[in-house]
Amino acid sequence: MRWQTTRFDLDLSYPRVMGIVNATPDSFSDGGRYQDTRAAVQHAERLLKDGAAILDVGGESTRPGAAVVPAEEELSRLIPVLQELVRWQVPISVDTYKPEVMQAVLDLGVDIVNDIWALRQPRAEAVVAAHPKCGVCLMHMHRDPQSMQLHTMEGDVLDAVTAFLAQRLQSLQAQGVAAQRLVLDPGIGFGKTVAQNFRLLARQSDLLHLGRPVLAGWSRKSSLGAVLSQDGQAPAPSQRETASVAAALLAVERGAAVVRVHDVKATVDALKVWQAIQDNA
Repeated sequence: MRWQTTRFDLDLSYPRVMGIVNATPDSFSDGGRYQDTRAAVQHAERLLKDGAAILDVGGESTRPGAAVVPAEEELSRLIPVLQELVRWQVPISVDTYKPEVMQAVLDLGVDIVNDIWALRQPRAEAVVAAHPKCGVCLMHMHRDPQSMQLHTMEGDVLDAVTAFLAQRLQSLQAQGVAAQRLVLDPGIGFGKTVAQNFRLLARQSDLLHLGRPVLAGWSRKSSLGAVLSQDGQAPAPSQRETASVAAALLAVERGAAVVRVHDVKATVDALKVWQAIQDNA
């Protein structure tokens, strides 16, 4: 299976690692370490050296309870970083849900829009539909980042996520967006309980029936912290590397074509072992 993006036709017949670059002051994981443009660019360079195939850049935190950032401020964080990264001839994704931000970064030459709202914001679909080739990741989110963990999902999470993603696929294709441009993300941690997140992982292969590749984002998530807790104390996000790599590997075993991670080198190393098994099966 392939993923058509602005500049690259990505072969997803083997798993790709998407490295996270947070150009934000309040990320749940790295809390402003790469907010400075130079630091963000250096971090991106390191991720590529570690084996990332795609870079995903964000200018607004979407952790539970995070404040909404005005589009102008989000762009002020993103543009200086992206102006450098798009020169590197590697696939660049931007994690945003605002149509004005999408338009600006696509005008710069960005390859992928990674949208937690799955293009449900007004005019977002139109921006993507008007672009000839950009890739899109459509993610399931229950409610919004401000309230999603205060009022988590009820009922069968797998049925709800599957129906939502099927509807979003249909809506985009009805507007002329080719299926080859679309990848699906079940939205681990976005309005789900710990048990629901692990059910999505256990049954992730069911999502492949929708006919598009799956992107899995388990890296350092609170559900991993929950299962690692000792005496009621969860380890800090930066201390969840081993669990994050395990979750990424399990997601690939269940059909994920892309894994979005902070710990690129460790994930790439684990996937090399996995690939060696596949090559010799």
